[in-house]
Amino acid sequence: MAKTMRTIKNPFFTPHPPSSPFLHFSLLFFSPPKRTSPRYLNHHHHQTRCPPQQVFLLLISLSLVFSGISFLASTSSTCTVSSTSSSLGFFVSDDPRHLLTSLAVSVPSTLLPLPARGGCSGNMTEEEREFWKQPNGEGYKPCLEFSLDYRKKAARVSKEKKRFLVVVVSGGLNQQRNQIVDAVVIATILEAALVVPVLQVNRVWGDESEFSDVFDVEHFKKTLRSDVRVVSSLPSTHLMSRQTIENQIPWDVSPVWIRAKFFKQLNEEGLLVLKGLDSRLAKNLPPDLQKLRCKVAFHALRFTAPIENLGNKLARRMWIEGPYIALHLRLEKDVWVRTGCLTGLGSEFDRIIAETRMSQPRYLTGRLNLTYTERRLAGLCPLNAYEIARLLKALGAPRNASIYIAGGEPFGGSRAMEPLAKEFTNLVTKETLAHRGELLPYTNRSSALAAIDYIVSLSSDVFLPSHGGNMAKAMQGNRAYVGHRKFIMPNKRAMLPLMENPSVSESELSRVARKLHGKSQGHPESRRGRRDRDVVAYPVPECMCRHGKHRSIGSLLL
Repeated sequence: MAKTMRTIKNPFFTPHPPSSPFLHFSLLFFSPPKRTSPRYLNHHHHQTRCPPQQVFLLLISLSLVFSGISFLASTSSTCTVSSTSSSLGFFVSDDPRHLLTSLAVSVPSTLLPLPARGGCSGNMTEEEREFWKQPNGEGYKPCLEFSLDYRKKAARVSKEKKRFLVVVVSGGLNQQRNQIVDAVVIATILEAALVVPVLQVNRVWGDESEFSDVFDVEHFKKTLRSDVRVVSSLPSTHLMSRQTIENQIPWDVSPVWIRAKFFKQLNEEGLLVLKGLDSRLAKNLPPDLQKLRCKVAFHALRFTAPIENLGNKLARRMWIEGPYIALHLRLEKDVWVRTGCLTGLGSEFDRIIAETRMSQPRYLTGRLNLTYTERRLAGLCPLNAYEIARLLKALGAPRNASIYIAGGEPFGGSRAMEPLAKEFTNLVTKETLAHRGELLPYTNRSSALAAIDYIVSLSSDVFLPSHGGNMAKAMQGNRAYVGHRKFIMPNKRAMLPLMENPSVSESELSRVARKLHGKSQGHPESRRGRRDRDVVAYPVPECMCRHGKHRSIGSLLL
Protein backbone atom coordinates (compact mmCIF):
# COMPACT_ATOMS: atom_id res chain seq x y z
CA MET A 1 0.00 0.00 0.00
CA ALA A 2 2.84 2.36 0.82
CA LYS A 3 4.13 2.14 -2.71
CA THR A 4 0.78 3.10 -4.20
CA MET A 5 0.45 6.00 -1.82
CA ARG A 6 3.79 7.46 -2.82
CA THR A 7 2.45 8.10 -6.32
CA ILE A 8 -0.51 10.18 -5.12
CA LYS A 9 -0.02 13.88 -5.83
CA ASN A 10 -3.44 15.18 -4.81
CA PRO A 11 -5.84 12.73 -3.18
CA PHE A 12 -8.89 14.69 -4.27
CA PHE A 13 -7.95 14.94 -7.95
CA THR A 14 -8.57 12.06 -10.33
CA PRO A 15 -6.31 12.34 -13.39
CA HIS A 16 -8.50 9.87 -15.34
CA PRO A 17 -12.14 10.22 -14.26
CA PRO A 18 -14.43 7.30 -14.96
CA SER A 19 -16.18 7.45 -18.30
CA SER A 20 -19.87 8.23 -17.85
CA PRO A 21 -22.45 9.59 -20.31
CA PHE A 22 -23.90 11.77 -17.59
CA LEU A 23 -20.46 13.10 -16.65
CA HIS A 24 -19.66 14.14 -20.19
CA PHE A 25 -23.17 15.54 -20.54
CA SER A 26 -22.86 17.66 -17.40
CA LEU A 27 -19.45 18.97 -18.50
CA LEU A 28 -21.26 20.87 -21.28
CA PHE A 29 -22.66 23.17 -18.63
CA PHE A 30 -20.19 23.05 -15.76
CA SER A 31 -16.77 22.96 -17.46
CA PRO A 32 -15.00 26.33 -17.66
CA PRO A 33 -14.93 27.71 -21.22
CA LYS A 34 -11.70 27.52 -23.17
CA ARG A 35 -9.99 30.80 -23.76
CA THR A 36 -10.24 30.32 -27.54
CA SER A 37 -13.88 29.32 -27.55
CA PRO A 38 -16.67 31.70 -28.56
CA ARG A 39 -18.18 31.28 -25.10
CA TYR A 40 -15.06 32.73 -23.51
CA LEU A 41 -14.65 35.55 -26.02
CA ASN A 42 -18.31 36.55 -25.95
CA HIS A 43 -18.34 36.63 -22.18
CA HIS A 44 -16.24 39.78 -22.18
CA HIS A 45 -18.68 41.64 -24.45
CA HIS A 46 -22.17 40.66 -23.40
CA GLN A 47 -24.04 38.24 -21.19
CA THR A 48 -25.11 35.20 -23.22
CA ARG A 49 -28.32 33.32 -22.67
CA CYS A 50 -28.76 29.59 -22.95
CA PRO A 51 -30.89 28.49 -25.90
CA PRO A 52 -34.16 26.84 -24.95
CA GLN A 53 -32.77 23.41 -25.80
CA GLN A 54 -29.86 23.87 -23.40
CA VAL A 55 -32.17 25.11 -20.64
CA PHE A 56 -34.33 22.02 -21.08
CA LEU A 57 -31.29 19.71 -20.97
CA LEU A 58 -29.93 21.55 -17.94
CA LEU A 59 -33.19 21.00 -16.06
CA ILE A 60 -33.09 17.30 -16.90
CA SER A 61 -29.49 17.00 -15.73
CA LEU A 62 -30.28 18.74 -12.43
CA SER A 63 -33.24 16.47 -11.81
CA LEU A 64 -31.01 13.44 -12.40
CA VAL A 65 -28.46 14.82 -9.92
CA PHE A 66 -31.01 15.26 -7.15
CA SER A 67 -32.58 11.88 -7.92
CA GLY A 68 -29.17 10.27 -7.62
CA ILE A 69 -28.47 12.01 -4.33
CA SER A 70 -31.81 10.86 -2.91
CA PHE A 71 -31.16 7.31 -4.09
CA LEU A 72 -27.69 7.21 -2.52
CA ALA A 73 -28.97 8.66 0.74
CA SER A 74 -31.72 6.05 0.97
CA THR A 75 -29.50 3.08 0.13
CA SER A 76 -26.36 3.90 2.14
CA SER A 77 -27.68 5.33 5.36
CA THR A 78 -25.64 2.84 7.36
CA CYS A 79 -22.36 3.88 5.77
CA THR A 80 -21.91 7.56 6.50
CA VAL A 81 -18.89 9.73 6.96
CA SER A 82 -19.05 10.98 10.51
CA SER A 83 -17.57 14.31 11.44
CA THR A 84 -18.25 17.13 13.82
CA SER A 85 -17.79 19.52 10.93
CA SER A 86 -18.81 19.51 7.33
CA SER A 87 -16.50 17.46 5.15
CA LEU A 88 -17.03 19.71 2.15
CA GLY A 89 -14.16 21.94 3.10
CA PHE A 90 -11.68 19.13 2.64
CA PHE A 91 -12.55 18.93 -1.04
CA VAL A 92 -12.13 22.61 -1.73
CA SER A 93 -8.97 23.27 0.23
CA ASP A 94 -5.72 21.51 1.12
CA ASP A 95 -5.82 23.21 4.51
CA PRO A 96 -8.44 21.90 6.99
CA ARG A 97 -8.30 25.24 8.80
CA HIS A 98 -10.23 26.71 5.87
CA LEU A 99 -13.22 24.81 7.21
CA LEU A 100 -13.59 27.57 9.75
CA THR A 101 -13.95 30.10 6.96
CA SER A 102 -16.23 27.96 4.82
CA LEU A 103 -18.55 27.29 7.74
CA ALA A 104 -18.44 30.90 8.95
CA VAL A 105 -17.44 29.84 12.45
CA SER A 106 -15.73 32.60 14.36
CA VAL A 107 -13.49 30.69 16.77
CA PRO A 108 -9.74 30.42 17.43
CA SER A 109 -8.70 27.60 15.13
CA THR A 110 -7.83 24.19 16.43
CA LEU A 111 -6.31 21.19 14.70
CA LEU A 112 -9.14 19.70 12.65
CA PRO A 113 -9.04 16.03 11.66
CA LEU A 114 -10.34 14.60 8.41
CA PRO A 115 -13.84 13.10 8.71
CA ALA A 116 -14.05 9.59 10.14
CA ARG A 117 -14.82 7.11 7.36
CA GLY A 118 -16.32 4.14 9.17
CA GLY A 119 -16.75 0.69 7.68
CA CYS A 120 -18.68 1.15 4.43
CA SER A 121 -17.40 -1.76 2.38
CA GLY A 122 -19.97 -4.38 1.50
CA ASN A 123 -17.34 -7.11 1.95
CA MET A 124 -16.89 -6.47 5.67
CA THR A 125 -18.00 -8.87 8.37
CA GLU A 126 -20.18 -7.67 11.22
CA GLU A 127 -17.16 -7.74 13.56
CA GLU A 128 -15.17 -5.55 11.15
CA ARG A 129 -18.02 -3.05 10.83
CA GLU A 130 -18.23 -2.88 14.60
CA PHE A 131 -14.48 -2.26 14.80
CA TRP A 132 -14.72 0.82 12.55
CA LYS A 133 -17.92 2.14 14.18
CA GLN A 134 -17.44 5.50 15.87
CA PRO A 135 -18.59 6.05 19.48
CA ASN A 136 -21.69 8.04 20.34
CA GLY A 137 -20.61 11.55 21.32
CA GLU A 138 -23.92 12.03 23.17
CA GLY A 139 -24.19 15.59 21.91
CA TYR A 140 -21.11 16.91 23.72
CA LYS A 141 -19.49 19.98 22.15
CA PRO A 142 -16.63 22.25 23.29
CA CYS A 143 -17.81 24.99 25.66
CA LEU A 144 -15.30 27.33 27.26
CA GLU A 145 -17.46 29.87 29.02
CA PHE A 146 -15.34 31.74 31.54
CA SER A 147 -16.84 33.43 34.60
CA LEU A 148 -17.16 37.18 34.93
CA ASP A 149 -14.61 37.23 37.76
CA TYR A 150 -12.09 35.41 35.59
CA ARG A 151 -12.62 37.76 32.65
CA LYS A 152 -12.11 40.79 34.89
CA LYS A 153 -8.87 39.38 36.29
CA ALA A 154 -7.69 38.26 32.86
CA ALA A 155 -8.24 41.75 31.46
CA ARG A 156 -5.74 43.02 34.02
CA VAL A 157 -3.25 40.15 33.63
CA SER A 158 -3.22 40.49 29.84
CA LYS A 159 -1.76 44.02 30.26
CA GLU A 160 0.89 43.09 32.87
CA LYS A 161 4.29 44.76 32.26
CA LYS A 162 6.11 44.46 35.61
CA ARG A 163 6.06 40.75 36.50
CA PHE A 164 7.47 38.17 34.08
CA LEU A 165 7.47 34.38 34.20
CA VAL A 166 10.05 32.26 32.32
CA VAL A 167 9.41 28.51 32.11
CA VAL A 168 11.89 25.88 30.89
CA VAL A 169 10.13 22.77 29.60
CA SER A 170 11.69 19.36 28.96
CA GLY A 171 10.97 15.92 27.58
CA GLY A 172 9.30 14.82 24.36
CA LEU A 173 6.70 16.76 22.41
CA ASN A 174 3.63 15.84 24.46
CA GLN A 175 5.47 16.23 27.74
CA GLN A 176 6.46 19.71 26.56
CA ARG A 177 2.84 20.47 25.66
CA ASN A 178 1.66 19.55 29.15
CA GLN A 179 4.23 21.84 30.75
CA ILE A 180 3.38 24.72 28.40
CA VAL A 181 -0.29 24.36 29.30
CA ASP A 182 0.52 24.58 33.00
CA ALA A 183 2.94 27.46 32.41
CA VAL A 184 0.06 29.57 31.06
CA VAL A 185 -2.09 28.63 34.05
CA ILE A 186 0.69 29.51 36.53
CA ALA A 187 1.26 32.86 34.80
CA THR A 188 -2.44 33.57 35.29
CA ILE A 189 -2.30 32.53 38.95
CA LEU A 190 0.72 34.80 39.56
CA GLU A 191 -0.70 37.63 37.41
CA ALA A 192 2.48 37.70 35.36
CA ALA A 193 3.35 38.11 31.71
CA LEU A 194 4.63 34.87 30.19
CA VAL A 195 7.80 34.75 28.14
CA VAL A 196 7.53 32.25 25.28
CA PRO A 197 8.58 28.96 26.95
CA VAL A 198 12.13 27.70 26.52
CA LEU A 199 12.49 24.13 25.20
CA GLN A 200 15.33 22.34 26.92
CA VAL A 201 17.62 20.26 24.69
CA ASN A 202 16.30 16.70 24.75
CA ARG A 203 18.99 14.51 26.33
CA VAL A 204 17.63 11.32 24.73
CA TRP A 205 17.25 12.48 21.11
CA GLY A 206 19.49 15.56 21.07
CA ASP A 207 16.74 17.76 19.65
CA GLU A 208 17.75 21.44 19.87
CA SER A 209 14.45 22.85 18.55
CA GLU A 210 13.11 26.09 19.96
CA PHE A 211 9.45 26.89 20.61
CA SER A 212 9.12 28.67 17.28
CA ASP A 213 10.50 25.62 15.44
CA VAL A 214 7.56 23.50 16.59
CA PHE A 215 4.68 25.84 17.49
CA ASP A 216 3.12 28.87 15.84
CA VAL A 217 4.25 31.67 18.17
CA GLU A 218 2.00 34.41 16.80
CA HIS A 219 -1.05 32.16 16.96
CA PHE A 220 -0.12 31.26 20.55
CA LYS A 221 0.02 34.94 21.51
CA LYS A 222 -3.14 35.88 19.63
CA THR A 223 -5.25 33.06 21.04
CA LEU A 224 -4.27 33.88 24.63
CA ARG A 225 -4.31 37.67 24.36
CA SER A 226 -7.50 37.92 26.46
CA ASP A 227 -6.06 35.61 29.16
CA VAL A 228 -2.38 36.42 29.65
CA ARG A 229 0.25 38.62 28.04
CA VAL A 230 2.76 36.52 26.10
CA VAL A 231 6.05 38.13 25.04
CA SER A 232 8.85 36.73 22.89
CA SER A 233 11.65 37.89 25.20
CA LEU A 234 12.32 39.71 28.44
CA PRO A 235 12.53 43.50 28.36
CA SER A 236 15.99 44.94 28.97
CA THR A 237 14.88 46.22 32.40
CA HIS A 238 14.46 42.63 33.61
CA LEU A 239 17.67 41.09 32.29
CA MET A 240 19.95 39.80 35.04
CA SER A 241 23.46 38.37 34.98
CA ARG A 242 22.43 35.57 37.34
CA GLN A 243 18.95 34.37 38.11
CA THR A 244 17.85 31.67 40.51
CA ILE A 245 15.98 28.82 38.82
CA GLU A 246 13.21 27.31 40.90
CA ASN A 247 13.14 23.58 40.16
CA GLN A 248 12.15 22.02 43.47
CA ILE A 249 8.39 22.04 43.03
CA PRO A 250 6.48 19.26 44.82
CA TRP A 251 3.76 17.18 43.20
CA ASP A 252 0.11 18.22 43.01
CA VAL A 253 0.50 21.85 44.12
CA SER A 254 -2.54 24.11 44.29
CA PRO A 255 -2.99 27.72 43.08
CA VAL A 256 -2.86 28.79 46.75
CA TRP A 257 0.53 27.11 47.17
CA ILE A 258 1.84 28.72 43.97
CA ARG A 259 0.88 32.24 45.10
CA ALA A 260 2.17 31.73 48.64
CA LYS A 261 5.50 30.39 47.38
CA PHE A 262 6.28 32.74 44.49
CA PHE A 263 4.10 35.85 44.38
CA LYS A 264 6.13 37.92 46.88
CA GLN A 265 9.43 37.03 45.18
CA LEU A 266 7.97 37.83 41.77
CA ASN A 267 6.69 41.19 43.01
CA GLU A 268 10.07 42.13 44.42
CA GLU A 269 12.32 40.90 41.62
CA GLY A 270 9.94 41.19 38.69
CA LEU A 271 11.16 37.86 37.29
CA LEU A 272 10.61 34.20 38.13
CA VAL A 273 12.23 31.25 36.31
CA LEU A 274 10.60 27.83 36.76
CA LYS A 275 11.88 24.46 35.62
CA GLY A 276 10.60 20.91 36.07
CA LEU A 277 6.85 21.59 35.89
CA ASP A 278 5.91 18.16 34.58
CA SER A 279 2.77 17.02 36.47
CA ARG A 280 3.53 19.37 39.35
CA LEU A 281 0.41 21.52 39.14
CA ALA A 282 -2.68 19.86 40.62
CA LYS A 283 -5.05 18.12 38.21
CA ASN A 284 -8.02 19.57 40.10
CA LEU A 285 -8.21 23.34 39.70
CA PRO A 286 -11.04 25.89 39.75
CA PRO A 287 -13.32 25.57 36.67
CA ASP A 288 -11.94 28.66 34.91
CA LEU A 289 -8.37 27.40 35.12
CA GLN A 290 -9.45 23.99 33.80
CA LYS A 291 -11.07 25.70 30.82
CA LEU A 292 -7.87 27.67 30.31
CA ARG A 293 -5.96 24.40 30.16
CA CYS A 294 -8.25 23.22 27.36
CA LYS A 295 -7.95 26.53 25.53
CA VAL A 296 -4.17 26.29 25.55
CA ALA A 297 -4.01 22.59 24.65
CA PHE A 298 -6.65 22.51 21.92
CA HIS A 299 -6.54 26.04 20.49
CA ALA A 300 -3.36 27.96 21.35
CA LEU A 301 -0.76 25.23 20.77
CA ARG A 302 -0.91 24.95 17.01
CA PHE A 303 2.05 23.53 15.11
CA THR A 304 3.98 25.68 12.65
CA ALA A 305 2.51 25.91 9.15
CA PRO A 306 5.20 23.71 7.49
CA ILE A 307 4.73 20.94 10.07
CA GLU A 308 0.94 21.17 9.94
CA ASN A 309 0.87 21.21 6.15
CA LEU A 310 3.07 18.11 5.86
CA GLY A 311 1.11 16.32 8.57
CA ASN A 312 -2.14 17.08 6.74
CA LYS A 313 -0.66 15.82 3.46
CA LEU A 314 0.31 12.51 5.01
CA ALA A 315 -3.08 12.22 6.70
CA ARG A 316 -4.84 12.72 3.37
CA ARG A 317 -2.67 10.06 1.73
CA MET A 318 -3.85 7.60 4.37
CA TRP A 319 -7.46 8.84 4.37
CA ILE A 320 -7.97 8.60 0.63
CA GLU A 321 -7.24 4.86 0.78
CA GLY A 322 -10.11 4.32 3.23
CA PRO A 323 -10.47 4.06 7.01
CA TYR A 324 -7.21 3.55 8.86
CA ILE A 325 -5.81 2.74 12.28
CA ALA A 326 -3.09 4.71 14.02
CA LEU A 327 -0.92 2.74 16.43
CA HIS A 328 1.39 4.50 18.83
CA LEU A 329 3.99 1.80 19.39
CA ARG A 330 6.37 2.38 22.29
CA LEU A 331 9.13 0.04 21.16
CA GLU A 332 12.07 2.46 21.29
CA LYS A 333 15.19 1.51 23.21
CA ASP A 334 14.76 4.22 25.84
CA VAL A 335 11.22 2.98 26.60
CA TRP A 336 12.46 -0.54 27.38
CA VAL A 337 15.22 0.96 29.54
CA ARG A 338 12.87 3.25 31.47
CA THR A 339 10.09 0.72 32.06
CA GLY A 340 12.36 -2.11 33.24
CA CYS A 341 10.67 -4.50 30.80
CA LEU A 342 11.92 -7.21 28.44
CA THR A 343 11.65 -6.64 24.71
CA GLY A 344 10.35 -10.06 23.71
CA LEU A 345 13.09 -10.24 21.05
CA GLY A 346 15.33 -12.73 22.81
CA SER A 347 18.23 -12.78 25.27
CA GLU A 348 20.62 -10.88 22.99
CA PHE A 349 18.42 -7.78 22.90
CA ASP A 350 17.38 -8.07 26.54
CA ARG A 351 21.06 -8.13 27.57
CA ILE A 352 21.68 -4.83 25.75
CA ILE A 353 18.74 -3.23 27.57
CA ALA A 354 19.88 -4.59 30.93
CA GLU A 355 23.43 -3.27 30.46
CA THR A 356 22.14 0.17 29.45
CA ARG A 357 19.84 0.22 32.46
CA MET A 358 22.67 -0.66 34.83
CA SER A 359 24.91 2.05 33.40
CA GLN A 360 22.14 4.65 33.54
CA PRO A 361 19.94 3.73 36.54
CA ARG A 362 18.43 7.22 36.66
CA TYR A 363 16.34 6.39 33.59
CA LEU A 364 14.40 3.61 35.36
CA THR A 365 11.07 5.03 36.48
CA GLY A 366 8.92 3.82 39.41
CA ARG A 367 8.04 0.44 40.94
CA LEU A 368 11.69 -0.49 41.41
CA ASN A 369 10.76 -3.36 43.76
CA LEU A 370 8.81 -5.29 41.09
CA THR A 371 10.21 -8.11 38.98
CA TYR A 372 9.81 -8.06 35.20
CA THR A 373 6.89 -10.52 35.35
CA GLU A 374 5.16 -8.49 38.05
CA ARG A 375 5.63 -5.30 36.04
CA ARG A 376 4.21 -6.87 32.91
CA LEU A 377 1.14 -8.39 34.57
CA ALA A 378 0.52 -5.08 36.34
CA GLY A 379 0.22 -3.41 32.93
CA LEU A 380 3.40 -1.39 33.32
CA CYS A 381 5.09 -2.70 30.15
CA PRO A 382 4.35 -1.68 26.56
CA LEU A 383 2.59 -4.27 24.41
CA ASN A 384 5.03 -5.63 21.85
CA ALA A 385 4.21 -6.16 18.17
CA TYR A 386 2.99 -9.74 18.71
CA GLU A 387 0.63 -8.72 21.50
CA ILE A 388 -0.69 -5.76 19.52
CA ALA A 389 -1.40 -8.02 16.54
CA ARG A 390 -3.36 -10.46 18.67
CA LEU A 391 -5.31 -7.66 20.31
CA LEU A 392 -6.24 -6.07 16.97
CA LYS A 393 -7.42 -9.42 15.60
CA ALA A 394 -9.43 -10.08 18.76
CA LEU A 395 -11.12 -6.67 18.46
CA GLY A 396 -12.17 -7.40 14.87
CA ALA A 397 -9.69 -5.30 12.90
CA PRO A 398 -9.70 -6.33 9.21
CA ARG A 399 -6.51 -8.10 8.15
CA ASN A 400 -6.24 -5.72 5.16
CA ALA A 401 -6.65 -2.60 7.32
CA SER A 402 -4.30 0.32 6.66
CA ILE A 403 -2.24 0.93 9.79
CA TYR A 404 -0.15 4.03 10.44
CA ILE A 405 2.69 3.41 12.89
CA ALA A 406 3.43 6.45 15.05
CA GLY A 407 6.53 6.57 17.22
CA GLY A 408 10.29 6.36 16.95
CA GLU A 409 12.50 3.65 15.48
CA PRO A 410 11.71 0.37 17.26
CA PHE A 411 14.56 -1.30 19.10
CA GLY A 412 15.40 -4.33 17.00
CA GLY A 413 14.35 -2.69 13.73
CA SER A 414 12.24 -4.74 11.33
CA ARG A 415 12.61 -7.81 13.53
CA ALA A 416 10.62 -6.08 16.27
CA MET A 417 7.78 -5.43 13.78
CA GLU A 418 7.69 -8.90 12.15
CA PRO A 419 4.79 -10.35 14.21
CA LEU A 420 2.57 -7.37 13.38
CA ALA A 421 3.62 -7.19 9.72
CA LYS A 422 2.86 -10.90 9.32
CA GLU A 423 -0.77 -10.43 10.37
CA PHE A 424 -1.40 -6.94 8.93
CA THR A 425 0.46 -6.30 5.70
CA ASN A 426 -0.56 -2.67 5.12
CA LEU A 427 1.77 -1.04 7.64
CA VAL A 428 2.87 2.53 6.94
CA THR A 429 5.16 4.99 8.70
CA LYS A 430 5.79 8.65 7.99
CA GLU A 431 9.07 7.62 6.36
CA THR A 432 7.37 5.31 3.84
CA LEU A 433 4.39 7.62 3.33
CA ALA A 434 6.35 10.82 2.69
CA HIS A 435 7.64 11.72 -0.76
CA ARG A 436 11.36 12.11 -1.33
CA GLY A 437 12.75 15.10 0.55
CA GLU A 438 9.57 15.94 2.50
CA LEU A 439 11.02 14.84 5.85
CA LEU A 440 14.50 16.21 5.15
CA PRO A 441 13.92 19.54 7.01
CA TYR A 442 13.13 17.56 10.17
CA THR A 443 16.24 15.41 10.39
CA ASN A 444 17.27 15.07 14.07
CA ARG A 445 14.19 17.03 15.11
CA SER A 446 12.24 14.54 17.19
CA SER A 447 9.60 17.03 18.34
CA ALA A 448 8.68 18.00 14.77
CA LEU A 449 8.51 14.34 13.73
CA ALA A 450 6.33 13.59 16.75
CA ALA A 451 4.07 16.50 15.73
CA ILE A 452 3.64 14.94 12.28
CA ASP A 453 2.70 11.64 13.94
CA TYR A 454 0.23 13.54 16.10
CA ILE A 455 -1.53 15.12 13.11
CA VAL A 456 -1.82 11.86 11.16
CA SER A 457 -2.98 10.00 14.27
CA LEU A 458 -5.69 12.55 15.01
CA SER A 459 -7.33 11.94 11.62
CA SER A 460 -7.31 8.15 11.99
CA ASP A 461 -10.60 6.31 12.39
CA VAL A 462 -9.18 4.30 15.28
CA PHE A 463 -6.29 5.17 17.58
CA LEU A 464 -4.67 2.59 19.84
CA PRO A 465 -1.55 3.11 22.01
CA SER A 466 0.61 0.17 23.05
CA HIS A 467 1.40 1.92 26.32
CA GLY A 468 0.00 4.77 28.38
CA GLY A 469 1.84 8.06 28.43
CA ASN A 470 1.71 11.66 27.32
CA MET A 471 0.89 10.88 23.65
CA ALA A 472 -1.95 8.56 24.66
CA LYS A 473 -3.45 11.13 27.04
CA ALA A 474 -3.09 13.98 24.55
CA MET A 475 -4.68 11.94 21.76
CA GLN A 476 -7.48 10.73 24.03
CA GLY A 477 -8.43 14.29 24.99
CA ASN A 478 -8.00 15.82 21.54
CA ARG A 479 -10.04 13.07 19.85
CA ALA A 480 -12.78 13.65 22.42
CA TYR A 481 -12.65 17.42 21.88
CA VAL A 482 -13.09 17.16 18.08
CA GLY A 483 -16.09 14.83 18.31
CA HIS A 484 -15.24 11.71 20.33
CA ARG A 485 -13.40 9.72 17.68
CA LYS A 486 -12.66 6.10 18.47
CA PHE A 487 -9.85 5.64 20.98
CA ILE A 488 -9.04 2.20 22.36
CA MET A 489 -6.98 1.97 25.53
CA PRO A 490 -5.76 -1.64 25.88
CA ASN A 491 -6.67 -3.37 29.13
CA LYS A 492 -3.26 -4.97 29.55
CA ARG A 493 -3.86 -6.36 33.03
CA ALA A 494 -6.84 -8.38 31.85
CA MET A 495 -5.64 -9.31 28.36
CA LEU A 496 -2.08 -10.54 28.96
CA PRO A 497 -3.00 -13.50 31.21
CA LEU A 498 -5.59 -14.57 28.62
CA MET A 499 -3.07 -14.32 25.78
CA GLU A 500 -0.64 -16.54 27.67
CA ASN A 501 -3.28 -19.14 28.56
CA PRO A 502 -3.12 -21.91 25.89
CA SER A 503 -6.60 -23.16 26.84
CA VAL A 504 -8.20 -19.89 25.69
CA SER A 505 -9.25 -20.19 22.03
CA GLU A 506 -9.02 -17.30 19.57
CA SER A 507 -12.82 -17.00 19.46
CA GLU A 508 -13.01 -16.86 23.25
CA LEU A 509 -10.18 -14.31 23.35
CA SER A 510 -12.08 -12.20 20.82
CA ARG A 511 -15.32 -12.38 22.82
CA VAL A 512 -13.60 -11.37 26.05
CA ALA A 513 -11.54 -8.61 24.37
CA ARG A 514 -14.63 -6.94 22.91
CA LYS A 515 -16.43 -7.13 26.22
CA LEU A 516 -13.45 -5.74 28.13
CA HIS A 517 -12.99 -2.82 25.72
CA GLY A 518 -16.68 -2.14 25.06
CA LYS A 519 -16.72 0.92 27.31
CA SER A 520 -13.21 2.19 26.58
CA GLN A 521 -13.49 3.18 22.93
CA GLY A 522 -13.66 6.96 23.11
CA HIS A 523 -17.15 7.47 24.53
CA PRO A 524 -17.65 10.60 26.65
CA GLU A 525 -16.17 9.98 30.10
CA SER A 526 -16.63 12.47 32.88
CA ARG A 527 -13.62 13.62 34.87
CA ARG A 528 -15.91 14.47 37.78
CA GLY A 529 -15.13 12.48 40.89
CA ARG A 530 -11.77 11.26 39.56
CA ARG A 531 -9.02 13.40 41.05
CA ASP A 532 -6.32 11.50 39.14
CA ARG A 533 -7.72 12.43 35.72
CA ASP A 534 -6.24 15.25 33.65
CA VAL A 535 -8.78 17.60 32.11
CA VAL A 536 -6.77 17.66 28.88
CA ALA A 537 -7.38 13.89 28.59
CA TYR A 538 -10.96 14.04 29.94
CA PRO A 539 -12.46 17.38 28.81
CA VAL A 540 -16.00 16.47 29.99
CA PRO A 541 -17.58 18.28 31.82
CA GLU A 542 -15.34 21.34 32.35
CA CYS A 543 -14.57 21.93 28.66
CA MET A 544 -17.39 20.09 26.86
CA CYS A 545 -21.13 20.40 27.37
CA ARG A 546 -24.17 18.75 25.89
CA HIS A 547 -25.35 20.43 22.69
CA GLY A 548 -28.15 22.94 23.19
CA LYS A 549 -27.52 23.61 26.86
CA HIS A 550 -24.82 26.23 26.33
CA ARG A 551 -24.00 28.89 23.82
CA SER A 552 -21.84 27.97 20.85
CA ILE A 553 -18.08 27.94 21.31
CA GLY A 554 -17.64 30.70 18.76
CA SER A 555 -19.28 33.26 21.03
CA LEU A 556 -17.38 32.15 24.10
CA LEU A 557 -13.70 32.29 23.17
CA LEU A 558 -13.55 35.74 21.62
